[in-house]
Amino acid sequence: MAEALPSLMLPASSWLRAAAHRRWLDAQGQRLLDFSKPARVPDGFAPLDDDGRLSADAGADAILTARMTHVYAVAAGRGLPGCFPLATHGVAALLGPLRDERHGGWFTGPPADGVPPDGGRKQCYLHAFVALAASSAVVAGVDGARPLLEEALAVWEHHFWSEEEGVFRESFAADWSDEENYRGANANMHAVETCMAVADVTGRPVWRQRALRIVERIIHDLARRNNYDVAEHFDRNWTLLKDFNRDKPTDDLRPFGMTPGHFVEWSHLLLKLEAALLRESGRAPAWLLDDATGLFQRGMAAGWARDGQPGLLYTVDWNLEPVVHNRPHWCQAEAMTSAAALLKRTGHREYEHWYRTIWDYIDLYMIDRRRDGWIQELDRDNHPSEVVYAGKADLYHAWQATLTPLLPLAPSFATAVASLDQ
Repeated sequence: MAEALPSLMLPASSWLRAAAHRRWLDAQGQRLLDFSKPARVPDGFAPLDDDGRLSADAGADAILTARMTHVYAVAAGRGLPGCFPLATHGVAALLGPLRDERHGGWFTGPPADGVPPDGGRKQCYLHAFVALAASSAVVAGVDGARPLLEEALAVWEHHFWSEEEGVFRESFAADWSDEENYRGANANMHAVETCMAVADVTGRPVWRQRALRIVERIIHDLARRNNYDVAEHFDRNWTLLKDFNRDKPTDDLRPFGMTPGHFVEWSHLLLKLEAALLRESGRAPAWLLDDATGLFQRGMAAGWARDGQPGLLYTVDWNLEPVVHNRPHWCQAEAMTSAAALLKRTGHREYEHWYRTIWDYIDLYMIDRRRDGWIQELDRDNHPSEVVYAGKADLYHAWQATLTPLLPLAPSFATAVASLDQ
């Protein structure tokens, strides 16, 4: 893949300049793709165990299906065999068994005997990934992707976007009644990623402006005034819910306290938004870089090696004391991605140090050379664990970590891949 980095900003010795490092990234990404291919089931994609096998009763998971559809669509754009049919399978599943034909939107899994899982609640988190998958599939030329994107955006915009608040609402009942009394940073963070991708694919800049409004509220307003501690849980009046899920510290989407991995994930999203706005009009708020830098510094200070062992831990309390010491793979992937983005944007050697340090950690502890794939979670002593995440279900975070260092900060994944020389 031809390199499109702002190379003048990079130190001469940067790994990002090294052809061997880029080949290593590419090889790791292809290993992850191959490991995940058995996840296909009739209604979408299902979680794999540590050995890359489906359970006997494996059923499609809509979030996983949307994420894998996105990944395989982008990989298809790179000309990797086997990926286009899997992206096509994912689009068909999202247009079929995972879609609510009666009320519109998507369930978290196909209904069993007519009854959808989770009471049929419609989650913004899921719908953001459906829109992301559809946008990537459009770029890849997958059949059905365009109508999927049009429907996904219509649902997401009409039901979830709050123009008054400048954020996305969290969830509803199946018939779009009973809005949840909750505003979540996590769903809105992933909405920023999707908004940027959708703007690139549709040519509608309003989606970038929505991403900016989300970032302004959750980061530039709320987090910045608290030293870039990113609070996750609020009610619909934006009152902070400090005790939310105190009894569920290992919840996989809404854990108690704060998540340093999200601090750093927001960091690189801000840099990508800055780059996207600059490409669009030549103008972007100067505070995007300042806030991205503050988020990375705070996230690494809060979460990296807090208990004497390397790795970014899962959660901390309001005093930044560790709550769940386990190291999810996605936290390391997002920290590495943030270091790479800051390195590209600034050229500061500090970020080269972090980029290498985090990849060294992932290589030595998380890449599973016995059973393949990445170990999804390690304990505080860096031994395999399944307290938060079981098996090896997730392709999205790990695979994107192998691709982002090869791409410019903007445009978004699928559009960037399509625009580069292969």
